[in-house]
Amino acid sequence: MASAYRDTYAAWQKDPQGFWAQAAREIDWIKPPRLIFDANAGVYGRWFPDAVCNTCYNAVDRHALGARANQPAVIYDSPVTGAKRTYTFAELLDEVSTLAAVLRDLGVGKGDRVVVYMPMVPEALFGMLACARIGAVHSVVFGGFAPKELATRIDDATPKLILAASCGLEPGRVIQYKPLLDQAIELSRSKPGAVLMMQRPQAQASMIAGRDHDWAQAVAKAKAAGARAECAPLAATDPLYILYTSGTTGVPKGVVRDNGGHMVALKWSMKNFYDIDPGEVFWAASDLGWAVGHSYIAYAPLLHGCACVVFEGKPVGTPDAGTFWRVVEEHKIAALFTAPTAFRAIKKEDPNAEYLKKYSLKSLRTLFLAGERADPDTVQWAERILGVPVIDHWWQTETGWCIAGNPVGLGALPVKYGSATVPMPGYDVRIVDEACAELPNGTMGSIAIKLPLPPSCLPTLWRQDDRMRESYLAEFPGYYKTSDAGYKDVDGYIYVMGRTDDIINVAGHRLSTGGMEEVLSAHPDVAECAVIGVADALKGEAPLGFIVLKSGVTRARSDIEKDVVALVREKIGPVAAFKTAITVARLPKTRSGKILRGTMKKIADGTEWAMPATVDDPAIFEEIGAALKERGI
Repeated sequence: MASAYRDTYAAWQKDPQGFWAQAAREIDWIKPPRLIFDANAGVYGRWFPDAVCNTCYNAVDRHALGARANQPAVIYDSPVTGAKRTYTFAELLDEVSTLAAVLRDLGVGKGDRVVVYMPMVPEALFGMLACARIGAVHSVVFGGFAPKELATRIDDATPKLILAASCGLEPGRVIQYKPLLDQAIELSRSKPGAVLMMQRPQAQASMIAGRDHDWAQAVAKAKAAGARAECAPLAATDPLYILYTSGTTGVPKGVVRDNGGHMVALKWSMKNFYDIDPGEVFWAASDLGWAVGHSYIAYAPLLHGCACVVFEGKPVGTPDAGTFWRVVEEHKIAALFTAPTAFRAIKKEDPNAEYLKKYSLKSLRTLFLAGERADPDTVQWAERILGVPVIDHWWQTETGWCIAGNPVGLGALPVKYGSATVPMPGYDVRIVDEACAELPNGTMGSIAIKLPLPPSCLPTLWRQDDRMRESYLAEFPGYYKTSDAGYKDVDGYIYVMGRTDDIINVAGHRLSTGGMEEVLSAHPDVAECAVIGVADALKGEAPLGFIVLKSGVTRARSDIEKDVVALVREKIGPVAAFKTAITVARLPKTRSGKILRGTMKKIADGTEWAMPATVDDPAIFEEIGAALKERGI
């Protein structure tokens, strides 16, 4: 079947506002938009600025009050605990409206912030939707984040309430969240008025009188009283949530998502990109703490009238490399969306896909990969074992949905391994040089998107309009800077090759090497340091630290290296996946004192490199190479 992509993209180019006005008809508005885009509002313009809506109503109520009331909406599957539960749209409405009443009774109202610090349990999703219902702004922080990093987010969001669980579960261990949360609140300047604590049987949290409230008791009391909160009318431009990204130390960047544009773009993507119909089951095997979890667990499937999956497990180890296949068969998954890391892990454990033979995947039509670049070997392996299209696509926390991909719903285009395929409507993607001049096909450059960004992309950073301009819009005037590098081919296919700044991508998680360096440099024996992201067969990238010790240090180098690895784990958390530090005599620098991290990375990756013209002492690169060789890198 011929793809409708070219015609669809051309229709958007010809009449962008008409295109999004048509897409907006799929949303139930309290007050429909008359003005589609206001170029004079906000940092670069705002979508649907005169419209009034409610995201929770569109995700829950309109299905629960209609023909989908008894259709599955949320499927919870926890191979770690053995628990499974399916909630229909009617049951979801009951849970969310009751929890929203609890939040209201704890003093939360329109515009207030609520931090969600929870594992992958249905209650976390209920909490997000309950906030959306009453107009509170949720900010989900990845469960288990270190106290200092959680504290910086609390200080930036200034939440009135924190929704939390007593613990998270990993294979073979329980991670107690409450001590981390208590320490974060102690560190933070902004003190939340209340904590609503979900007690899990694996670890009971100690409660602080006057501040902490028991989740189950509060909800049971509200249900007994028949307490339910109705949907608040909200401006389409009101914030739905804040999601922090990029920074792991210092003041984090709070990506803001609005209500109206977010719904319009996500709803459009479910059919036109993912080729999913209402009533089907869509599984994004991610965490609610990340952008994928927000967009394609919590919101897009429900907006489209589909069931979403809340999966508390891992691709391997819970209990084995066949877990994904069991979930697909058991819950009749139509499309699976996960990170290439997950498939690299499965491939490593089960290269011949022996576990797959135990299950029937006849419901599965498509596998979508995103989070970091999908290497051709992994894509081809997945195609071979699954026998379905494997679609790589590229998007960012900041955009909230796909920038470039292969739109299955419009008719798939030919696959080119290593490419994310083509830009989606709304994204005018250019490859530019330092002066913002467009580069010819096949030439590597910075990837930039011509303004305005489409609906669902960040309108700004939380209370930081100036930082929004500085971080994303100033370097290439008239464009959004993606901080990714890549090129286009003659067919307009986009190849995203890596980051252009100091953000590395570890198993789909964007982490700051600068933040890790700040931790390393705090060690009393370390004079200076550098952290680079090196290619990793499983995670995409892995951080590698180099430390230069202060003169006169007599402790064993190996002990200091162990110290700094433990320090990063403590200050940033296990998510950093920081496992290796190498002591060197000196670091390669330019004459102006800038550390040449890019060249160090090429040496570590074993790729071709040229001597930088600005290097102060070329011999240092030989020393770096020898140190890497000594450690087997």
